[in-house]
Amino acid sequence: MDRLACRAANLLVGNDERDALLEATLIGPTIRFDEETLIALAGGDLDPTIDGRPLPLWRPVRVPAGAVLRFGQARIGCRGYLAIAGGLDVPMLFDSRSTYLRGGFGGLNGRALRAGDAIRAREPGAVSRAITKSLAGDGVVAARFSLARSLRPHYAEQPVVRVIRGMHADALDDASAARLTSDAFRISASSDRMGYRLEGRPLTLRAPVELLSEGVAFGTIQLPPGGAPIVLMADRQTAGGYPRIGEIASVDLPLVAQLKPGDSLRFREVSLADAQRAYLQREMELRQAAAALTLRFIHGK
Repeated sequence: MDRLACRAANLLVGNDERDALLEATLIGPTIRFDEETLIALAGGDLDPTIDGRPLPLWRPVRVPAGAVLRFGQARIGCRGYLAIAGGLDVPMLFDSRSTYLRGGFGGLNGRALRAGDAIRAREPGAVSRAITKSLAGDGVVAARFSLARSLRPHYAEQPVVRVIRGMHADALDDASAARLTSDAFRISASSDRMGYRLEGRPLTLRAPVELLSEGVAFGTIQLPPGGAPIVLMADRQTAGGYPRIGEIASVDLPLVAQLKPGDSLRFREVSLADAQRAYLQREMELRQAAAALTLRFIHGK
């Protein structure tokens, strides 16, 4: 759901950004590490502790064999991400190691993890081994460096999210077009990984429209007949027939992914060019961070 947090956690332990990791929502698991390893937590703050000590986010941490990781209540956001050096050893399917719960495939037998499950990590790469070696000492050792604050999303319970006008934005009547970027919308209890239903003053069209189904994306904002917008999320369908009134800028999708029922958001319209510039800037910063780790731990610079 929060792709930036996934990529950052993998980067911090020297993994490829597409390696498999764990996503925990609201309530995290209890995990025992049977071997010494390197981990990183990113995303929402689910109050993690290891052997009873607070565990920092956004930085690599070497944990000894037998260490136990636990989570408390969600403090900021609602989704936490745990990367382990080498990445989790689950099969590649459709060029992905993800789990698709609705379809029952991918990951560990196509299901969520259960008590007693054991998952191995794959062999760590050169960067992972070098970071681990640098964290000398007894017990749990956290790195002194962390992901730059400029790269961390500013999670909030009512973020302002950048949005691009959708294909059918002109179909909104004038009052609804204004409310889309002036009103706050609350995340409904009927939201899930497929889509977030937004509660607020209903939005209406100038006239009823009949549309053929068209392709949709992560962040597409659809408007069903009831007037309550739906933001399509990670497990969205591939096509839809409701009017597409907006597209959330990719750089702000992590802010939306960390919202839970009862939280709110506001939309701020930006141009496609502005959204692209923000996306390219973030990608450049992520690549610079990955290059800096390689230079430091492989080339010693």
